[in-house]
Amino acid sequence: MAIEKKIENLAKLRAESQLGGGEKRIAAQREKGKLTARERISYLLDEGTFEELDPFVTHRSTAFGLGDKQFLGDAVVTGFGKVSGRLVYIFAQDFTIFGGSLSEVVAEKICKAMDLAAKNGAPFIGLNDSGGARIQEGVESLAGYGNIFLRNTLYSGVVPQISAIMGPSAGGAVYSPAITDFIFMVKGTGQMYITGPEVIKAVTGEEVTLEQLGGAMVHASQSGNCHFVAENDHDCLDQVRRLLSYLPQNNMEEAPFVETNDDPNRKDEGLLHILPEDATKAYDVKELIRMLVDNGEFMEVHEHFAANMVTGFARLGGRSVGIVAQQPSVSAGCIDIDASDKAARFVRFLDCFNIPIITLCDVPGYMPGIDQEYGGIIRHGAKLLFAYSEATVPKITVITRKAYGGAYIAMSSKHLRGDINYAWPTAEIAVMGPDGAVNIIHREAIQKSDNPEETRRNLVAEYKEKFANPYVSAARGYIDDVIDPRETRPKLIKALEMLQNKRDSSPPKKHGNIPL
Repeated sequence: MAIEKKIENLAKLRAESQLGGGEKRIAAQREKGKLTARERISYLLDEGTFEELDPFVTHRSTAFGLGDKQFLGDAVVTGFGKVSGRLVYIFAQDFTIFGGSLSEVVAEKICKAMDLAAKNGAPFIGLNDSGGARIQEGVESLAGYGNIFLRNTLYSGVVPQISAIMGPSAGGAVYSPAITDFIFMVKGTGQMYITGPEVIKAVTGEEVTLEQLGGAMVHASQSGNCHFVAENDHDCLDQVRRLLSYLPQNNMEEAPFVETNDDPNRKDEGLLHILPEDATKAYDVKELIRMLVDNGEFMEVHEHFAANMVTGFARLGGRSVGIVAQQPSVSAGCIDIDASDKAARFVRFLDCFNIPIITLCDVPGYMPGIDQEYGGIIRHGAKLLFAYSEATVPKITVITRKAYGGAYIAMSSKHLRGDINYAWPTAEIAVMGPDGAVNIIHREAIQKSDNPEETRRNLVAEYKEKFANPYVSAARGYIDDVIDPRETRPKLIKALEMLQNKRDSSPPKKHGNIPL
């Protein structure tokens, strides 16, 4: 009977831990349109796979107002389970307990799960919903954040780290998500900020709401801190599951192969008409991407930030790939400060986790302007050069139209260890565009001409014929082949198959010094 009573007591304790901060606080959570910590875990993971860690841990503080309030598990639920049959480790902050605040033991629970994720080579997911540090615990809480930040850093590039901001994330709490690979935010409930509206008003006199200060769309479109925006908790967790399907478990594995039943030899006639006849006119590169990838499925990353550069995940012949492309319909596809940062970080993530890089190049150059120069376009633009140069994964580039100047070099050119570089017959590869080049090279001849405009037009046509085409570069081996646009998908898939066992390395060193 003794064991039966002990088991009965265990069941009661487990039931108590499932209630978090109690029914009232759970109801308040749901009134805000938010799931509870356990509901979020249950929805994200495959049914019946979650195994909880440390469900009986309680805080150790004797501070006033805390000592007589003990909650099993404290303000976070941690453990492991499966997503689509693959192991993941997870924590979900429980806002119903002390506002999800981080205590010494909450940090210990999170760090234990992170260590297990690294040791066992599986993605780590954080579902954030917290008021920040537990003030009553003082420096112990701050130490907890430091221990988490350290692991975020040490395990960066070892296992994928994903953060979902599903409630407030304030002060030091924002830095752990910022170190992770991807941040999801829920509209209306997810917020990130260093200092809240009250502090800002006291210091600067500015009045701002929580959503205006640190809401999902602010970080998605302005700061660039947010990679994916979700309408609600369910949408957020669905997107996390989708992202995981493109990623390997760790840096020693390949992303899973998925049979998509899309003919690898498929040729899309629409590719002949995607580019406007007038080379100065824009088109939507996302349409081009959807024509090339398996079943037209493309998971865009950073959709609302630096829209002149498009990044995201897709599959080609069942293989997971990362795509980096100019968007000619936004700022003509010029590379600016934000676009450089966006693409460089994505390229480095792909290289960390063995995901091939497909680059679609249509770039007139780096963005001109005083603001860009003063803002550090040289330093920021160099990040993209650095990222592509150090990447050792398969790198395949297709130049569809413009590839001018330093921007041509930056977009995974052969000169930055690009493996396979294709060009469409419409490609223009040159130091600068024909108009600008002719105005510099033939300025005197144009000025002395009886008909300057006609002379200029003729010289531009001559320049295009002799220089602004893919065949000059192809003759030097900088372009591996000039291809029919309809053959782009089959060519990419065959190149990926050829490169699947690629091995490359860099000189021995501790690490490079990317121009941050």
